[in-house]
Amino acid sequence: MPGGAGTFPVYDPATGDVLVEIADATPEDGIRALDAAVAAQAEWAATPPRKRSDILRRAFDLLQERADEFALLMTLEMGKPLAEARGEVTYGGEFLRWFSEEAVRIAGRYGSNPEGTGRMLISQLPVGPCFFITPWNFPLAMATRKIAPALAAGCTVVVKPAELTPLTTLAFVQLLEDAGLPAGVVNVITTTHSQSVSAPIIADPRLRKLSFTGSTPVGKKLIAQAAEGVLRVSMELGGNAPFVVFDDADLDKAVDGAMAAKFRNIGQACTAANRFIVHEAVAEDFAARIAERVKSMKVGRGTEDGVQIGPLIDEKAVSNTTALVDDAVERGASVLAGGAAIEGPGTFFEPTVISGVAPGSDILSQEIFAPVLAIATFADEDEAVRLANDTEYGLVSYVFTEGLERGLRMVERLETGMMGLNVGVVSNAAAPFGGVKQSGVGREGGLEGIHEYLSTKYTLIPAS
Repeated sequence: MPGGAGTFPVYDPATGDVLVEIADATPEDGIRALDAAVAAQAEWAATPPRKRSDILRRAFDLLQERADEFALLMTLEMGKPLAEARGEVTYGGEFLRWFSEEAVRIAGRYGSNPEGTGRMLISQLPVGPCFFITPWNFPLAMATRKIAPALAAGCTVVVKPAELTPLTTLAFVQLLEDAGLPAGVVNVITTTHSQSVSAPIIADPRLRKLSFTGSTPVGKKLIAQAAEGVLRVSMELGGNAPFVVFDDADLDKAVDGAMAAKFRNIGQACTAANRFIVHEAVAEDFAARIAERVKSMKVGRGTEDGVQIGPLIDEKAVSNTTALVDDAVERGASVLAGGAAIEGPGTFFEPTVISGVAPGSDILSQEIFAPVLAIATFADEDEAVRLANDTEYGLVSYVFTEGLERGLRMVERLETGMMGLNVGVVSNAAAPFGGVKQSGVGREGGLEGIHEYLSTKYTLIPAS
């Protein structure tokens, strides 16, 4: 149901019930948020790194104290099982801890130029006010992964969470204030009018950085808008992750890895394995083992004990998933487990395994974002590489092989920004997260993450 004037509802996807109604920001509200960030920028940039570090560390500690509250909130507004929501609290918190430590390690260099005529001073300065647009699927981790390095670097922020899951971001920004963050340093706007609210902020000459996590088509439009002001951009966009299983793989490891890579977060992750490319000699065994595991998965509301698969985010996601599965079956694929939407209330889809997926099936080229595992086969290493790289995306890949040399060849041959070798989960706050090709630009996390929010300045000092 539509909200009242100036508000919009946030739904529980497991029941369809309205959780709460919140403010629906206007373009004018967006500019006021930027005004606040701009007003706070100079003082925040001048704040000693140790003080910035201490605030982030206090935020980390507060998040641990409130872990159960945040986990429940995420489960209610997004649908993921409570155990996974707790895992996201841990993962999201690590960005606060990691960048609290990086804040005091921002460094430059000083030395003579080659000619001996002067000294070069290289310094790192905050980029300036940033605008972040975050997705619905990891409402805490995607906020901390962007906000923590920005704060560590000395940048102020306007953040616009997805309208489907805004409550976690609102709670997190309150937590930052409780940790001692000054007013105006982080400003959150919630809206159902994303384009009309975002466009004036991006066009404002006071903005210096844009970061977005979401689909590639939307990311391209945002990059085009950012080009007008020559903004620094970080884009974490779509994925179509290959999961390659060679005939020498340890199938127990491969099945465990597949379950983690595919079904974590109900399959609604940009890092989720999308195309299972399995050697023809082990494909039948692999598929049977996976199907057996999937048939035993418990589906339900994320707050219920033992639930492993919660609802998809909305009805559109259910319709898209149904269309992808139906297309694959029409082209000759076999359904080994699941395969259909579950009648409401809620927006549930059965955890699904399909094998014998034919070339050209939509499910091999489109990001599934659902608990559907699709298996195709290959005959040799070159074919596996060709199939894995046959996509405009390049975020992450997964490879299972017991051969060290083959594993190292895959590191070099697969066109992705990240890779899991005999593991099904790669994300870590200490590692650079990001892709190649149309999966985005820039990196989040790791040593590289803070440099997305720093500008290098070179000063020449004449020799005395």
